[in-house]
Amino acid sequence: MSGAQPAPLRLLTRADCSLCETMRSELARLAARTPLPPVEVLDVDTDPELARRYGLKIPVLLWGTSLVCHHRLDESELLRLLRRA
Repeated sequence: MSGAQPAPLRLLTRADCSLCETMRSELARLAARTPLPPVEVLDVDTDPELARRYGLKIPVLLWGTSLVCHHRLDESELLRLLRRA
């Protein structure tokens, strides 16, 4: 499947969330040293379905439909999933 773009990472956040800001910063630091798919930042409270599914786990990092981690960045899990792709 050459030329196919990897699924973006989706970071689910909410306003005034210090854990969200921490995960966003950690992702930026990781991206500076390792190629990552594009990161889309979404406010979980703008989508009722996302809020229902993930509202208590924020921040949540998804890759496609796969849950990578929540609350804290699990760098090793993210890199493991990306290597398997």
